[in-house]
Amino acid sequence: MAFSTNPQQFCREFQIAEKMSGRRRRCAGIVLAVVVLGVVSIAISAIRLPILRAVGWALVVNDRIEPADAIVVMVDADGAGVLEAADLVHSGVSTRVAVFGETPDAVVEREFGRRGIAYENAAARSVRQLRALGVDAVDLIPTYVSGTADEGPALAGWCDQHGFRSIVAVSTLDHSRRLYRMLHRSMKGHPARVTICSARYSAFDPDQWWRSRRGIRTEVVEMEKLVFDIVGHPIS
Repeated sequence: MAFSTNPQQFCREFQIAEKMSGRRRRCAGIVLAVVVLGVVSIAISAIRLPILRAVGWALVVNDRIEPADAIVVMVDADGAGVLEAADLVHSGVSTRVAVFGETPDAVVEREFGRRGIAYENAAARSVRQLRALGVDAVDLIPTYVSGTADEGPALAGWCDQHGFRSIVAVSTLDHSRRLYRMLHRSMKGHPARVTICSARYSAFDPDQWWRSRRGIRTEVVEMEKLVFDIVGHPIS
């Protein structure tokens, strides 16, 4: 840009040139900031997804499944566990499936009976569903359990009673790691070997859990319980 030889005109032209140069610098700075932010965003996204997936899969155990004496549907597995157990039977893993009994609710059962309707608790429903899915040998473990801590000792005693040497325990995906640790402790000193099968029909998706409120809630709750278990039983 050529400047005038008139001093006043030269000053005005110089000021205009300075303003234009400042605008160009600001525009260049904005463009550079946008580019940097874009690169950082892509980098964070590339790192974030594998981390989130790793956190989800930290809750999951899925052992290699081999033929066993029986398949046991754990209490929290519900319908997903029933479906998985039926598939395992049809694939030749075992012919026998067991479910845990449930503490009877005498008041509710009596009221259903008064109205002429057979009362069906969760255990009875699982037995009916398994038979409808083509499983002929269905056992009811008579010990009533109220949570994960009760399942291990109950399962160990049941296996000893029947002389079982190998069991496949069916769990939901999000619960399987904690169940594995609990059963590993409970089965010490007992001859039965237990492998964990995570039900494919579980609502929890370790690859997508952060995309729904239910998934986030499940991840947070189960991870908290798993951490407490690790702190309470560091060698398990």
